[in-house]
Amino acid sequence: MVNIVCKKINLNNFLLFDGAMGTMLQKYGLKRGELPESYNILHPEIIEKIHSEYFEAGSDVITTNTFGANRYKLKNSQYTVSEIVVSAVKIARKVAGNRLVALDIGPIGQLMEPLGMLTFEDAYDTFSEQIKIGAREGADIILIETMTDIYEAKAAILAAKENSSLPIICTMSYQSDGRTLTGTDPITMVNVLQSLGVDAIGVNCSLGPNEMLPIVTEIIKYSKVPVMVQPNAGLPKLKNRQTVFNVEAHEFAEYAKLMVEMGVTILGGCCGTTCEHIKAINNVLKNLEPVHRNVQKITAVSSSSLTIVLGEGIKIIGERINPTGKKKLKEALKNNNLDYILQEAINQRDAGADILDVNVGLPEIDEREVMIQVIKELKSVVNLPLQIDSVRPDVIEAAVRIYNGKPLINSVNGKDEVMNSIFPIVKKYGACVIGLTLDDNGIPSKAEDRLKIAEKIVRRAEEYGIERADIIIDCLVLTASAQQSEVKETIRAVGLVKSTLGVKTTLGVSNVSFGLPQREILNRTFLAAALTAGLDAPILNPLSTEMISTINAFNVLWNKDINSKKYINAYSSFEEKTITNGVHKNRDLDRIIIDGLKEEAKELTLELLKTMSAMEIVNKYLIPSLDIVGKKYESGEIFLPQLLQSAETVKKAFEVIKESMLASTGTKLSKGKIALATVKGDIHDIGKNIVKILLENYGFEVIDLGKDVHENDVVNAVKSGNIKLVGLSALMTTTVRSMEETIKALRENNLDCTVMVGGAVLNEEYAKMIDADYYAKDATESVKIARKFFKCE
Repeated sequence: MVNIVCKKINLNNFLLFDGAMGTMLQKYGLKRGELPESYNILHPEIIEKIHSEYFEAGSDVITTNTFGANRYKLKNSQYTVSEIVVSAVKIARKVAGNRLVALDIGPIGQLMEPLGMLTFEDAYDTFSEQIKIGAREGADIILIETMTDIYEAKAAILAAKENSSLPIICTMSYQSDGRTLTGTDPITMVNVLQSLGVDAIGVNCSLGPNEMLPIVTEIIKYSKVPVMVQPNAGLPKLKNRQTVFNVEAHEFAEYAKLMVEMGVTILGGCCGTTCEHIKAINNVLKNLEPVHRNVQKITAVSSSSLTIVLGEGIKIIGERINPTGKKKLKEALKNNNLDYILQEAINQRDAGADILDVNVGLPEIDEREVMIQVIKELKSVVNLPLQIDSVRPDVIEAAVRIYNGKPLINSVNGKDEVMNSIFPIVKKYGACVIGLTLDDNGIPSKAEDRLKIAEKIVRRAEEYGIERADIIIDCLVLTASAQQSEVKETIRAVGLVKSTLGVKTTLGVSNVSFGLPQREILNRTFLAAALTAGLDAPILNPLSTEMISTINAFNVLWNKDINSKKYINAYSSFEEKTITNGVHKNRDLDRIIIDGLKEEAKELTLELLKTMSAMEIVNKYLIPSLDIVGKKYESGEIFLPQLLQSAETVKKAFEVIKESMLASTGTKLSKGKIALATVKGDIHDIGKNIVKILLENYGFEVIDLGKDVHENDVVNAVKSGNIKLVGLSALMTTTVRSMEETIKALRENNLDCTVMVGGAVLNEEYAKMIDADYYAKDATESVKIARKFFKCE
């Protein structure tokens, strides 16, 4: 059931939004290259007419014409953000009367760190500007939509929560592989966004209703808040030189009915949908009732592309990024040696860690700044969720604010002042939290007393609005050397907490053996006992084969590894891993590239140039490594952040090689010249920029013509540069016509060039219709096309 409370009305039924604004604007004369948001000022009567038509079709909510009304997209416009937003809300408010107006917030159109240059705070400030104006002018709901980067969505949500009191709906756009551009799957989206406190979540744009069904199924399974779906009207086609979509209104409504029966309660349409589509949905809804959903409650932490569910097998929290007792890590932190820290993360990931503890607490460094820096670097190399570990609330808040996902906070305890300082952070940023069973009197010796502290922590957390599922209890491991009689009490406490409170549990396992010889024997035996008591997530060294073997064996014996599949896979042809003291042996350049260690790549390339030629390094290491990374990306083993990190790592190596070649032979490294452009009227260049990064790091010379590029400028660049391969990008349905016109101009000028096209609104069929030579579904496909064209295979 929808239960959104706004200043106008309390809705406990279906909520029907409107359809596409761009599609309707084209119908009423929006020309190629015109800014849709400019019509709020130039032609307010047209915007008013579109809003009115959607209301007449049955919409409960009107969405303002402000999708691209941010400072970046309006940078070269004659209008300010304030002018656009004020006029848009004024028009919508006039039409809506007592009905609802949603302030439309679209993506900024820039890649966020570490993929691009846009910082989290810059994104936050950009969204805040829009939201303050829209809320002041009378919007009822904030609709954050078409997000492809969950990090950007988080910035928008925080901006909305901290600068208004309006209900927030956030939807993301998915690709055909079931993930967003930056790799977020549905369960991760739900786990992160609903934890941030949005009122509804969902999916919109990019796909038609049929293609959205698998994604909606996953969202419905886990979402505790209402679910919104706004599909495109199918796939775009070219008809009479106009972009049309292949799902008619009656068919669109049938899909809406199917989604309602799944549990969706908020509906509308995106690209290609019109008043007819909304009217058809409205007619279907008249005969339906909202479906009660049985939502699956889980304890889960997430990175931007991976969600780890505690309780589904034993989950390992890697302990090695913590300076306590680690001399080399201390030195790395003091010297800002991030590659050492990243290598520790990679080693733990490769050894089987599910979550990584991150603690940088040293008195000699600025813990807050170093924590932020380490988290930013880690998320570009490994996609494991992180455990933010500090005794300082300011460090914890700074870290979880810029963290991309849903983190685990380590920790709170039974002391009132600690809970009062940490729980507000947990609630605001939607984190999971570890609760330690100690209070002002220390750690109780008896299990029953530790249970009492755990009960206090859970009760106080719930008073802050933190769900029990987001609390993980650590019953605390005491050392056998000093408190031998109390070790077993920890095991008993784990069992009591599990059976009494029903929460998940963790323990820092290796603490038990401090001060005794042959620590691994004690650690693995204690671990086995704790696992049988119900331990869910041990904190340990994943590079210890003894500990990992104990967990693998336990999973077989306790029927968690069904058919012993993982055990057999691990040990049927068992070989010792080449890891010593946390560092891979024989770290070749290819491995460094795959892992994304930029500084190591630069240093090793310089070393290799002493014994190998530049082209030998390129052909033996750089290109094959990128090929491996590309295959991992295509198979879903890694995602865009890791792909671009590897590309940037190759860039470091290429810079060294180019300098060497220029110094020794006076020649530049270029496998071919390619021009890239985002077509006229389209100010989105995220896709183009990703393609540029990859092409350059495969050795191609890229002429970047920018965004909103007129076809004549493309023609002139091809002529003057004698360019044989051109890449064109378009993200908006209102600008794909420009792509056709650009290709037509190239052909009419009899230029001997090949054209590849790409963008969210395109497909193979559409590419053929506009006379493109190649369709590139993503950046890695663009590289394949370029290598084939220039005969680099």
